[in-house]
Amino acid sequence: MKPNLAHAVSILLALVGLLHLPPLIGALGADRLRALYAIEVQEPNLEILLRHRAVFFGLLGIFLVYAAVRPAAQPLALGVGLVSVLSFVVLAQLVGDYNQAIRRVVIADLVGAALLSAATVLHLVHRPGG
Repeated sequence: MKPNLAHAVSILLALVGLLHLPPLIGALGADRLRALYAIEVQEPNLEILLRHRAVFFGLLGIFLVYAAVRPAAQPLALGVGLVSVLSFVVLAQLVGDYNQAIRRVVIADLVGAALLSAATVLHLVHRPGG
């Protein structure tokens, strides 16, 4: 892949990785989850699930940033990133009736999907033999 295009893929992955890091703060407790998503987390099982979800977002964000500097990890990062953002958008549309905080997440994930789609096209079209 040409250096300019490789850098573009890396920059796009890093941007989406950074987009996934703020939800990590939700791992700190119900108050943080309330601030992020404008929901009351009053049931302990739900709090555990949501805090665990926050940890996974942090891991995904770190992996996407890692893949930005490790080209061998980029195909997996692109696939996992796209599944993550698109699945949330689809689930939000299927369930519907979500609040403004979730709407912001949907919009952020649509932006992430666009960035990852562009990175995927650049990666596929401009790789050696592509």
